[in-house]
Amino acid sequence: MIHTLINVLRGFLSGDGALILPEMELVLFALGVLLIDRWLAANEKHWNALLALAGAAFSGFTLYVQHGKMQAVRDANPDSPGLLGFHQSVLVDRFFLFFAVLFLAATVLIVLLSSRYLEFAEERRGAYHALLLFACAGMMLMISGVSLIIVFLGLEIAALSCFLLTGFARSQQGETGPLRNYAFLWACSSFALVGGFLMLYRIFQTLNLGRMGAILETRFDNGVAFGGLTAWPVPVALVLLLVGVLFLIEGAPLHWFAPGIYDSAATPVSAYLSIAAKTAGFALLLRFFSFLFIFAHEKWIHVWGGAAIVSLLWGNIAALRQKSATRVLAYGSIAQTGFILLGLVAGNEPGFSATMFYLGVLVFTTAGAFGILILMKQRGAAATRLSDLDGLYRRSPAAALLLFVFMMSLAGIPPMAGFLAKYYIVKALLAASHPELAAFAVVNAVLSVYCYGRIASRPWKKPAHETASEHEAALTISSGQTVALTAAVFVSLAAGLYPEPFLRLARFAFGQ
Repeated sequence: MIHTLINVLRGFLSGDGALILPEMELVLFALGVLLIDRWLAANEKHWNALLALAGAAFSGFTLYVQHGKMQAVRDANPDSPGLLGFHQSVLVDRFFLFFAVLFLAATVLIVLLSSRYLEFAEERRGAYHALLLFACAGMMLMISGVSLIIVFLGLEIAALSCFLLTGFARSQQGETGPLRNYAFLWACSSFALVGGFLMLYRIFQTLNLGRMGAILETRFDNGVAFGGLTAWPVPVALVLLLVGVLFLIEGAPLHWFAPGIYDSAATPVSAYLSIAAKTAGFALLLRFFSFLFIFAHEKWIHVWGGAAIVSLLWGNIAALRQKSATRVLAYGSIAQTGFILLGLVAGNEPGFSATMFYLGVLVFTTAGAFGILILMKQRGAAATRLSDLDGLYRRSPAAALLLFVFMMSLAGIPPMAGFLAKYYIVKALLAASHPELAAFAVVNAVLSVYCYGRIASRPWKKPAHETASEHEAALTISSGQTVALTAAVFVSLAAGLYPEPFLRLARFAFGQ
């Protein structure tokens, strides 16, 4: 019996199972974390983080193996999209590998940054780390899926994990604000996407995005305008997809829940939602764009442009009047969404490369910015109001300098990576003959300098009310937090000073 099960398992892992092995490894390590946490003493809880990091490392190595297999298949057949399995429901291609690595990087950064924080918060660290791994596995499954069933399954796994994460170490014990806000966001996004999926199935009689794209391409080649995407009721289905994704990427005007979640959830959870969940939303949007929206780009260009303009204006203007550091970052994130959407407006190869470059840089820069707030929170400081950052340079000059670097990168000041991310978007807009949008983007980039400058300048100010204990208290940084902040500042600077390796990775995602 056991021998038969082993053979079945071996056959599965050597076949279709190999395509979802990175996700399976994350799930197994998450279960392992939950299991060993019951027997760990209070001074041994650091093993939870180590096991979570080991799971991410195993998953990353498996992605590397998958890349080798995919490259061999493409060398033998250049027209092959990648590794297909489960009746063409799961696809391992360059796009998936790029975002899978970003999800793993985001998860590793948050695990490292939250290690010392969880000690002060006295939360159930086993469940916390397990949920991070479950969320990462769900995001990876969602992006690997070309069947709408797999996409929805991955989305729900990730959303449920993120929902449970918002319940950890809330800013006020007993506060249900972040849970309620995320539940509404989850419900609105899921209902819209399910509605779009059902309508697409009714129209195309398939749940496979690849087959839908093939049908549209055939229609387009036969002279059907925009592949038939403008014929009723296809636009309704596409609108529902767009609405569902806008909730995920915090795009205005559907950003209602994001600021409240950021402000009231635990700082590491807010950071994870900002860098991982948001990136997953953009990855899903780009999947839909490459299979569906691309055929009617001329019709949808006004929608992308409108969403980008509203997000940029709403995010930057709202950030001007915020008194909370996390809310400034939340509304700044909405403005960043607008900038990234401009890459879709361009709709050309430079625009796609710029979008990938922007997303990669944003993961590390935003993680670093939240990392400094995590350091503040773990020493008992409020670190929610901007005034709480006053005098930070006296307690930790390194933390104040790092915060300045991260804020300047988010604002797009040279020679930071954020500057080149914005520059490449503007360059792509000019190449696509959209000078008005390029000028609008530059104006909003200047406006964002003031928004992020409000945070960057605070550590160098003298506190208005300072006690002796606050003056003497120094920030304690664990070795894990040091590694995470070092990686974040390295990308923030290196991608700005020598962007070519990072650009090659960005082009890799779209096979350029």
